[in-house]
Amino acid sequence: MIRGGDIVKGTCLLQKGQPFLVVEREFHNPGKGTAIARVKMKSIKDGSVLSLTIPTQQEVEDAQVDIAACQYQYADQDFFHFMNNELYDQYEIPIAEMEEKKYYLQEGNSYELTIWEGSVIDIKIPYKVVFTVAESENYVKGDTVSGATKPVTTETGLTVRVPLFIKQDEKILVNTETNEYVERVNG
Repeated sequence: MIRGGDIVKGTCLLQKGQPFLVVEREFHNPGKGTAIARVKMKSIKDGSVLSLTIPTQQEVEDAQVDIAACQYQYADQDFFHFMNNELYDQYEIPIAEMEEKKYYLQEGNSYELTIWEGSVIDIKIPYKVVFTVAESENYVKGDTVSGATKPVTTETGLTVRVPLFIKQDEKILVNTETNEYVERVNG
């Protein structure tokens, strides 16, 4: 249990039988009455958002989640396969539960897995990821006005709009929250 006044951004709370991650916390002390914490939380399992007003002296149940650094091994028909970097435990995560993450997983890279009650409930994808352009159409210089973009496909199957000068086999940095091209990566 955790008091409302001790809740900070990043705390995991148990609400409606599932863990929620606190993404915003605002402390409010009215002239009369008790101080409160206004909390905005996001479900780790399904992404739904929940807002609560909690008196600072009231206790709420915190979710006991574990974070494990794991290497992405491969995917088969039904599962993503990960291995814990320290304990060498194997995790099989049903693709159907986290299908939106498949375009961001690259074999051999490490990701943080959120584990609750023995089950993986989230794969934390980095904010920016480097991808290799697998498919790109060639455009002739001068075909369009400045700032024009074209769609390319990365080695994981992700489609991103990039400037016309990006070619196949080049590396690009992509913002994983918006799927937007950030910059070309040399080397």
